[in-house]
Amino acid sequence: MPARLPPALRHRDYRNYATAQLLSNAGTQMQQVAVVWQLYVFTRSPLALGILGFFRIAPILLFALGGGVVADAFDRRRLMIFTQSTLAVVSAVLAVTTALGVGSPPLLYALAAVAGTAVAFDAPARHSLVPALVPPEDLSSAMSVGFTGWQVASVAGPAIAGVLLAWKGPVLIFTVDAISFLAVIAVLLTMSHRGAARPETQVGLEAVKEGIRFVRRQPVIRTTMLLDFFGTFFGGSLLLMPIFANELLHVGPRGLGVLYAAQPAGAALAGIFLATRSLPPAQGKLILWAVAIYGAAVAVFGASRSFPVSLLALAISGAADTVSTVIRQTLRNLLTPDALRGRMTSLNMMFFMGGPQLGEVEAGAVARAFGPRISVASGGLLCVAVAAVTAAISPALRRYRRG
Repeated sequence: MPARLPPALRHRDYRNYATAQLLSNAGTQMQQVAVVWQLYVFTRSPLALGILGFFRIAPILLFALGGGVVADAFDRRRLMIFTQSTLAVVSAVLAVTTALGVGSPPLLYALAAVAGTAVAFDAPARHSLVPALVPPEDLSSAMSVGFTGWQVASVAGPAIAGVLLAWKGPVLIFTVDAISFLAVIAVLLTMSHRGAARPETQVGLEAVKEGIRFVRRQPVIRTTMLLDFFGTFFGGSLLLMPIFANELLHVGPRGLGVLYAAQPAGAALAGIFLATRSLPPAQGKLILWAVAIYGAAVAVFGASRSFPVSLLALAISGAADTVSTVIRQTLRNLLTPDALRGRMTSLNMMFFMGGPQLGEVEAGAVARAFGPRISVASGGLLCVAVAAVTAAISPALRRYRRG
């Protein structure tokens, strides 16, 4: 492989896996834009958009710990084949019901709950599989490549979705997403790495407690999880994007796709930069600064009345989020034994997915009471406050360094 490529891409299994994930994630991002727009057309209600976040996250909070135990006890590759197939079926049902004209808010909420249940088992297996595909010295590169790929998909997916929504409507988007999951399934079936069941991990309550005890013994991991939750809880506002696009910035569905793409565009640029470079040693301070910059940029977006300024603010927030995410994911995987990675990931997932999804409910309620601008801008400022408070009360994270 050419030397200029990120080190993680020199490994065949990971290279194929990352490529398939890029295609699948692009389809998923397209689907999510289409679902949010469809729900907005049905209801014209910010609260209804916020409630979608609840149905996405409730199954994850309910089943995530069990999903982590399953990921540690069984073959992670086979588990992913099942969960990816389930997610493909959800998108296929969305396509069929929309084509038949029988779509409705309750159906969208129900399918979001089914997808959330699948993700509760898929995410621990997916994140725990990556360290088995690359050597430890290439793990930070793999995290950067994976996160960058996700952000690239988040740029391409919403941008394409905006065009397709204006041209053909959501049916084609749902169909493309259903097909995109086949790429991941094909790579998993042909992967050289063969995970094995771990008989030392028994499925049950004691296994869950073991994962919780591990996180409690690791102050840096525990603090980053809490920082992630509260930062994204207050900074979460993406489900209000249709209101900004249609009513505040007056850019319609095409502009909606661009708005959705702006944050991951900034994230992708930051991820590309990080993927080819070693992380700096003072990583604890860098995480705190990144969260503060993320919150400040979200606040600017909420207050902005200019489409270009809004795009720039979203791009800066995405870049800051990438820096924080890559460092957090790398240190968690390096500090966690392989036998506990599924459970650590599931606990972390409850925080990093629970924060933004529950934050969407909070943002929808505040937007209904005080307006969307106040909702987003105040949330961004509270995110900055969270970073400041964490820096003050957590010396372990503030002083964390890695050579």
